[in-house]
Amino acid sequence: MCGVCGCADTANEVTMTDLASGKTSLLRKGMAHLNDHVDAHDHPHNHDHSHPHSHSDGHSHTHPHDHAHGHDHHHRHPHSHDDGHSHTHPHDHLHPHAHGNDHHHAHGSDQRVVALEAAILGKNDAIAARNRGWFEGRGVLALNFVSSPGSGKTALLEATIRALKDKVSINVIEGDQMTSNDAIRIREAGAPAIQINTGAGCHLEADMVAEAVKSLDPKPGSILMIENVGNLVCPAMFDLGEAMKVAVISTTEGEDKPLKYPHMFRAVQIVIINKMDLAKHVDFDESACRANIASVNPNAEIIGLSARTGQNLSDWTSRLEKMLSDFRL
Repeated sequence: MCGVCGCADTANEVTMTDLASGKTSLLRKGMAHLNDHVDAHDHPHNHDHSHPHSHSDGHSHTHPHDHAHGHDHHHRHPHSHDDGHSHTHPHDHLHPHAHGNDHHHAHGSDQRVVALEAAILGKNDAIAARNRGWFEGRGVLALNFVSSPGSGKTALLEATIRALKDKVSINVIEGDQMTSNDAIRIREAGAPAIQINTGAGCHLEADMVAEAVKSLDPKPGSILMIENVGNLVCPAMFDLGEAMKVAVISTTEGEDKPLKYPHMFRAVQIVIINKMDLAKHVDFDESACRANIASVNPNAEIIGLSARTGQNLSDWTSRLEKMLSDFRL
């Protein structure tokens, strides 16, 4: 997960650009914001300690060894004693895996990675819960749009804004590794936008959304669209406090994306199949795609449209208006 990808690079910078003011601020430098959450009490760790063992020669001794405790395991260790004799005796202790006589473990770094991942997700979920409470308290419908790069997320958001801007207040958080290109497009379409650049990071996180929302200050009863970084893996695991995730796939990607990335498609409530105007040109099998989505997530709602031509766009905007109406109740 992200404990072993660019997201954990301590040199990586996450920045936020307010398109209204042009101001760019540093949100984060690497995982520094989580270092204090991963200490000796938060994760399995190797440590040197002693414990006594009784022996058949009537004496006991202590010996230090390094191990992380995890499950009950019975095995034998040879020990040399001051009487010149070598004893092999059974004893039980708790550890996650077998090790040699020196008791040193090779997986301390792996344990720290697991602990860091747990700390990242735990802290993220806590902030996401606060975000969700804030959105619900103000009747702000927050949607997290996820997709692979090039599916047409930004084009869909532009078309949605143009179709609804006279009816509904819409704000957008744009997530990309670099550039403000998409936020500029959103602003030109008629909606306030905040650009978050994640650097080497492959997804948005709840604290980034919280900071962006402070600047956007969406009105009660409005819609907040969060365009995540183009990636169908990590964004599935990170709750941002949204009301739902919406997946966008395109006809140019083929029919098998849901089968290749099942965790993401299980995490969404709506799947939009974009670029339907190109379907016949790329031999896209819509029925097969819908069947693949249903096989992974039988409850997913599926809408086929073209953001570029406007084909069936009203199916999506009508659904969005209904979602907002239901959310306000």
